[in-house]
Order: sequence, then structure tokens, then C-alpha cells
Amino acid sequence: MRSVPLDCQKSDAVLSVRGLVKRFTLHNLGGREIRGLDGVSLEVRSGEHVALAGGSGAGKSSLLKCVFRTYLPTTGQVWLRQASGETVDLATLQDHEVADCRERDLGYVSQFLRPEPRRSTFEVVTQAGVRRGMEPDAAREAAAAALRRVAIEEDLWGSYASLLSGGEKQRVNLAAGTIAAPRLLLLDEPVSALDPANRERVLDLIADLTKRGVAVLGVFHDLDAMRRLASRVVVLDRGRVVAEGAPDDVLERLGRGADLAASNEETAR
Repeated sequence: MRSVPLDCQKSDAVLSVRGLVKRFTLHNLGGREIRGLDGVSLEVRSGEHVALAGGSGAGKSSLLKCVFRTYLPTTGQVWLRQASGETVDLATLQDHEVADCRERDLGYVSQFLRPEPRRSTFEVVTQAGVRRGMEPDAAREAAAAALRRVAIEEDLWGSYASLLSGGEKQRVNLAAGTIAAPRLLLLDEPVSALDPANRERVLDLIADLTKRGVAVLGVFHDLDAMRRLASRVVVLDRGRVVAEGAPDDVLERLGRGADLAASNEETAR
């Protein structure tokens, strides 16, 4: 493990990303290389919700996947401050060490649920709690509460999760990801498939997590959700941070493409 930089030692951030680069090689195009991320740096503190904004291909999901280590970063550092107080660089950990971090300190909720075949909805959520260190009885009790919180009807708890509708799967995914909330939660479009009533339930749930001290880094295309939930908004464009600040200020600029284009040119220089 790399030694922790002095600025990260002094920071109270749960997540500190430093100079993150991710290159992809397109083998079907003669080995052409593209940069999904081009030197991204940001921090997320306990109880803070940082929302990622930007157009398609800006690098938002790539950043989440590098933090979660679904992608191995090309260069850069991803420092995670664990509950123990130790700070580790996720970019350099061995796979089994990353798996340990995911069980204790790091969670990821995507817009898609990919459950194991023939596993019930209740089992999916319960097992998520067990993996986070809960005793089985406590996990079952917490799973019931989490499913009720996201309005999954009890007659669906015994159904295979793979047979649920898109919106139901999304809510089950959120219930599983928050049953025993990690120190850092990554969210990738958690309300994209939800009707208005369930969207409100999920937004309330996410807001409660930050009130309880969870650090959240989320991707939303829903501007209203960002205004309601985010402490800060970070705008990405072509793999670079081009704007950052309070939600109202940044989202107003996001609606004025010329301003962001100017910010991007300044960053490039």
C-alpha cells in the first residue's frame, strides 16, 4: 500500500480521489486508446452528498467504477478512510482486500439489479446485511424494514428477484445497498426507473443516509434530485472536472452550455 499523502492525512474526507486517469483500449478499432477519466480529483466527507453531473460519456459512471474498483485505474489514487481510521488506496489494493472494503466500508447501488438465479427478493436483501457483518436474525429484521421503506409489497418478498419489474428491481437494489449503510455509498442513477411516489420514497431514504453521516457520491440526470440531495455538484466533461460548487450555482451554469464550455477550455489550458 502507498504511503498516505500529507494532504489526505490532514483531510477529514472519507474519499479522496487524486489525479485519477482511466484509459480504455479499443481493440476492435486497431488498438485506439481513449481516456475515460483525465486527471480527476475530488473529495467526499462524512455526511456529504456529492452529485456528479455532465453529459453522456463525460466519465461519471467510469469514476464510480474506478472508486468501487470494478475498473482498475490507469494512474492516480483513490484514498478511502475506513471505520478503523486507516486510509487505504483502493487503486493499489489486491482483489481480496477490495472485497473486504466492500463488505465493511464501501457500497455501490446501480440502476440495475443482477441477482443470483432462484434467489428470493427477501434473501437478496438479507444476504446483503449478512455480508456487512450483521447476524442472520438481525439481517432478516433489517431486510424486512428496508423492503417496507422502499414499498416492496410483502407478497413479492418470496418471489425471485430476477422476475420483478424494472422499478421493483431498482428499489430492491437500493434496499440491499443500504440495509447496513457503509461509510461511502456510490449511487448510479438510483431513481431512473421509478414512478413519482416511489421516487419520493427513495429520495427521502438517500437524504436520511447523509443525515446519519454516510458519505455519498452519486450520478443523477435528475436536476431536481441533485438540488434536493446534493451538498455539492461536480461537473465532468470529457473525463475532466470543469465545474464544482453549490447545487443551485452549478446547475444554473449547467443550463448555460457556453459557461461550461468556457470552463472546460480553461481547465484544458
